[in-house]
Amino acid sequence: MPEDSIDHINFEELNSKAISKPIVTHLYTADPSAHVFENKIYIYPSHDVDAGEAFDDLGSHFAMEDYHVFSMDSIEGNAKDHGIALHVNDVKWAEKQMWAPDANEKDGKYYLFFPAKDYEGIFRIGVAVSDLPYGPFTPQPNAIKSSFSIDPAVFKDDDGSYYMYFGGIWGGQLQRWRKGVFNASQPESPTAFLPKDNEPALLPYVAKMTDDLLQFDESPKEVEILDENGNLLLAGDNDRRFFEAAWLHKYNGKYYFSYSTGDTHFICYAIGDNPYGPFTYSGRILNPVVGWTSHHSICEFKGKWYLFYHDSSLSKGVTHLRSVKIAEIKYNDDGTIQTLNPYN
Repeated sequence: MPEDSIDHINFEELNSKAISKPIVTHLYTADPSAHVFENKIYIYPSHDVDAGEAFDDLGSHFAMEDYHVFSMDSIEGNAKDHGIALHVNDVKWAEKQMWAPDANEKDGKYYLFFPAKDYEGIFRIGVAVSDLPYGPFTPQPNAIKSSFSIDPAVFKDDDGSYYMYFGGIWGGQLQRWRKGVFNASQPESPTAFLPKDNEPALLPYVAKMTDDLLQFDESPKEVEILDENGNLLLAGDNDRRFFEAAWLHKYNGKYYFSYSTGDTHFICYAIGDNPYGPFTYSGRILNPVVGWTSHHSICEFKGKWYLFYHDSSLSKGVTHLRSVKIAEIKYNDDGTIQTLNPYN
């Protein structure tokens, strides 16, 4: 549900209709990235704080400065807060706005992938490493070479290859990289440099990672999202085009690329045959939640599949104070995903 529709919401009634409750209530969490490590669910969210910034379409009010990691022994169990795993003050190249992270594991090491603005105001993506899934994480001295924009998501394929998906428009700055270099003009405009409605929409990116998971092993490539006719989704197709929050998971041999449509507030997905795509738009996973943003992950645990997402119901609609939730997702026989309504 967009920001301008919350004034008339009865939050007590809304929360009674919600399909799930916040799993963390002592602080605000968002953008949950969920993985199963050591037979537990580990969740790597962003940490919402009220920094006193006014709402704007650049996301200035999302002033997050650290990450907490949470673990769960079961879907029904409590989420354990393992404390601060990484703080922006520990990252030499980063100045502020540690937005949605992800994590993965290789050879007993754990890797936290995170975006942050550098001292030139440009979003880059960094890596931090730990011997434990919950940290603390030690950041690399520099951001990933050739990284840009936001929302890293790192997928491990069955052959042991790792791929990072990333990108976000508006405040995520993806549109400022259309010519291959950062366009710093019109910094106050989140929609400058966007394609016209009848032009192909901006696309997220993917890059295979090096064996040590610290760098890209190739130049990032665009991830094509196609319509039912095999054409790229258009920029004006706001209900289906990519905005932010890339995620990839694999089900029955197919690759599912899911993402947020941003200003129309859907979590959608597209299906492909390999990690690079192309992916064909296949439907919605989640209808709009309370709050402006929608950002998710999808994870299998003990034979069932779950959507990890957030809304702003706990903060009674405050856009930048969100709470992580979990809901089971189900697949139809043809591989499509049944759409969830967050409030029945």
